Amino acid sequence: MTHILGLHARLVVDDADEALAFYAAAFDAEVSERHVIDGKVVHSIVTAGPVRFAVRDAGYGDAGPDGDSTPVIMSLDVSDADAVAERMLAAGATVVHPVSDHDYGDRGGRLRDPFGHQWTVSARR
Repeated sequence: MTHILGLHARLVVDDADEALAFYAAAFDAEVSERHVIDGKVVHSIVTAGPVRFAVRDAGYGDAGPDGDSTPVIMSLDVSDADAVAERMLAAGATVVHPVSDHDYGDRGGRLRDPFGHQWTVSARR
């Protein structure tokens, strides 16, 4: 049986480094992870006390905030990303990014639920 281990928001912004500096100052937070591909932050984790959330640059199909819209991707930490993705697909989700191994140490992918919300499912390798 797979287990859900946690849930956090993934904030998509137009300047991740500026946002990371803001969250560090505003929340007395620490950036515990930061990974860059082609000059863009593709994954970072901000930790403020017991709270943890991710921040990434817009791109790769994800837009930054525009007017009143707020692009947030729900990130589900699980014990087995492949199994959870398969269950989501069986229930009607579609693949946005297939489950695969990532340089930052996770195995995960992204799926869209039948209602339009996107979920990243990932397991720490």
